[in-house]
Amino acid sequence: MRIDLTKGNIYKKLIILAIPIMGTSLIQAAYSMTDMIWVGRLGSRAVTAVGAAGFFTWFAFAFITIPQIGAAVGVSQSVGRKDIKETKSYIRHSVQMNIVFAILYGATLIIFRKQLIGFFNIKGEDIVSMAISYIVIVSAGMIFFFLPPVLTAIFNGHGDSRTPFRINVVGLIVNIILDPILIFGLGPFPRMGVPGAAIATIFAQFVVTAIFIYVITKKTDYFDGVNFLQKPDWLHMRKIVKFGLPVAVQSGVFTVIGMIIARILSQWGSTPIAVQSVGSQIESITWMTAGGFQTALGAFVGQNFGAKKWDRIYKGYFIALAIISIIGTITSCLLIFFPSPIFSIFISEKAVIKDGIVYLRILGVSQLFMCIEMTTAGAFNGLGRTMPPSIVGIVLNMLRIPGALLLSMFLGLSGVWWSISISSILKGLILTSWFIIFLKRHPEIRGMKLIDFSKLKVKIDN
Repeated sequence: MRIDLTKGNIYKKLIILAIPIMGTSLIQAAYSMTDMIWVGRLGSRAVTAVGAAGFFTWFAFAFITIPQIGAAVGVSQSVGRKDIKETKSYIRHSVQMNIVFAILYGATLIIFRKQLIGFFNIKGEDIVSMAISYIVIVSAGMIFFFLPPVLTAIFNGHGDSRTPFRINVVGLIVNIILDPILIFGLGPFPRMGVPGAAIATIFAQFVVTAIFIYVITKKTDYFDGVNFLQKPDWLHMRKIVKFGLPVAVQSGVFTVIGMIIARILSQWGSTPIAVQSVGSQIESITWMTAGGFQTALGAFVGQNFGAKKWDRIYKGYFIALAIISIIGTITSCLLIFFPSPIFSIFISEKAVIKDGIVYLRILGVSQLFMCIEMTTAGAFNGLGRTMPPSIVGIVLNMLRIPGALLLSMFLGLSGVWWSISISSILKGLILTSWFIIFLKRHPEIRGMKLIDFSKLKVKIDN
C-alpha cells in the first residue's frame, strides 16, 4: 500500500510508515539473534566463531548501503516530485549496482577466507574452522543477502512499508524453524553445528528474495517497464554513489573498528569476543528499532523535500525525535536494570554471563543517544545530505580505538566497553545539535516555533 507522505496528519503518517519498517528491522536483527540463541547452546567457542565470521556479514552492509540509500533517497524524492521516469531509473540502477556488489563481495570472502579469519588472532583451530565454514556458506548465497535490503528500500521510498514487513516475517519464520533442525540435527537432517546456522540464514533470505520477485511481478506496478538488462546510465550511478557512499564508508569503518576492538579483546582470551558477539546482538534490538525509524523519517523527509514542504520536514523531525526518545529510554533502562536475565537467554556459561552483565550495563547508558543519532541521520539522508552523519560517525567511531587502549589501562576490559558507550553518547549529542542548527538557519524554516508536544494532536494536522 503506497502512502503519500506529503499531506495529512504527520504523526499518523510517520507511525503508519514507521511501525512496519521497525518491524522489518527487528526481523533482520532476529535472524542473527535466532542464530546466536541456538549457537549459544553449542558453547562459547561456537559463539566466538560465529561472532568473528559475523563481522564480514556486517561489513557487507558497507556495500549494500550504497544502492540501498541511493534507492531510498532517489525513489522517495522522485515520488515526492511525482516524476515516474526518474523513480524507475533509480530502481533499475540501484538493483543493478546491488547485484554486482553481491557477486564481487561473495567471491572475495571465499578466496580470502583464511586470511580474513586469521586477522582476529583467535586461539583454537576448532574456532577458526567453524568461522571459515560459516563464511564460505554465507558467501555462496551472498546475492540473497544483498537483494532484500535494497528491494525493501524501494518499497519504503514509495511509502509502502507493510509489504516488505510481511515478506521478511516469512523469512524469519523459515529461519526460526530451520535453525534447531540444521544446527542440532532433527529428523532426517544430520547435526551440522555452526554451518547449519549459516545454511538456515541463507535459505531464509532466498525465500525472502523469491517472494519479493513474485510480488514485484504480480502485485505492484513499481517495477513496470524497468529493464534491468539495459546498460547503466552513469549519471544516475554517480547520484546513487553520491547519496550512499558517505553512509557506506561510515558503515565499513564501523565494522573495521569493531574488528580491531575484537582483536584488542583477544588478549583477554575468547570469552570477551563471545561477550561482544552476544552483547551486540542484544544491543541490535535498539539500533535496529532506531534504524527502522531512521528509514521511515528518511522516506518522510525525502518525499516532502521533493514536494518542497519544509514545514512538514521541520515538524516531522521533532515528532520523530520525541517518539524515538521514549524508545531509547526504555531500552536503556532494560539493559541497565535487567542485564542478567537478558544475557542468559543466549548463553548459559557463568563466566560469560558475568562479563556480559557488565557489558550491557555500560552500553545501556548510551542507548538513548544512539537512538537520537540514528533518527537524525535519517532526516539528513532524506534531504540527500548524507555527509554530516558520516563525518560524525566516522570520526567518533575511530576514536573508539585509542579510547579502548587508554581506558583499558585503568579499567581493564570495562574500559573497552566504556570507549564504545562514550562515543555513542557524543555522536547523539553532536549530530542532533548539527541538524537543529541547520533547521534554524534554513531560510524556509527560520522563525518557526518549536513544537509544543503537550498539544501535539492539535498541531500536527498540516
